[in-house]
Amino acid sequence: MAQPASDLAVDDLKGGYAGTQVLDGLSFRVGAGRKLGILGRNGVGKSTTLACIMGLAETQGGRIAFGGADITAMPTWRRARAGLGYVPQTRDIFKSLSVEENLVSAARTDADNKRIELAFELFPRLRERRNNNGTQLSGGEQQMLAVARAIIPGPALLLMDEPLEGLAPRIREELMDVIRNMVEAAGLGCILVEQHVDVVLDFADQILILERGRPVFLGSPDELATNPSILDRTIGLRKVG
Repeated sequence: MAQPASDLAVDDLKGGYAGTQVLDGLSFRVGAGRKLGILGRNGVGKSTTLACIMGLAETQGGRIAFGGADITAMPTWRRARAGLGYVPQTRDIFKSLSVEENLVSAARTDADNKRIELAFELFPRLRERRNNNGTQLSGGEQQMLAVARAIIPGPALLLMDEPLEGLAPRIREELMDVIRNMVEAAGLGCILVEQHVDVVLDFADQILILERGRPVFLGSPDELATNPSILDRTIGLRKVG
């Protein structure tokens, strides 16, 4: 699965919804093939950050660039075609369609159609259930389908909003193993928003912590490990188990 090498640059981002500001002064970079984990308590702006990058929330100030192009005012569909993939917290699969029909619906080109078989290789459970409707899938299988749909167009950067929410520990581990292998094998850039701190620290090579819409830490997991008080103050540890 070949993707264009693209960097994301977010500079002094301010954003929110319906004129209400949620984010204030957010700046970070995600280089090609790099993995950023975003942590913070509920309501601090983690999901809003991804929504602003995708054009699904208001950008009220600052600049977003992707692949060297300013996408701050670009519509969502153009951002997707430029190489941004998005797995929302709500999963957003078509529950009345079969697994295979869901994947086909995400394809626009012959190259995209070829990635359907790749999706089945990554997620053998989906191959087994290719003719099942979305309503017949477990929560974990629906999340696998949401991730699989996002990779069909061949994104360069994948945004994932709490993909492990509500899943049993065994399914969480299985899904993260696939995501990790997929991202590394394809050279995808990735931004992961997740409540399970240890998952993020194990997955990402850069960590961003938000508090009240503002960044309070940006650095490597090793740097964060030397200052555990930041996690205690801003998050409180939530372990997988």
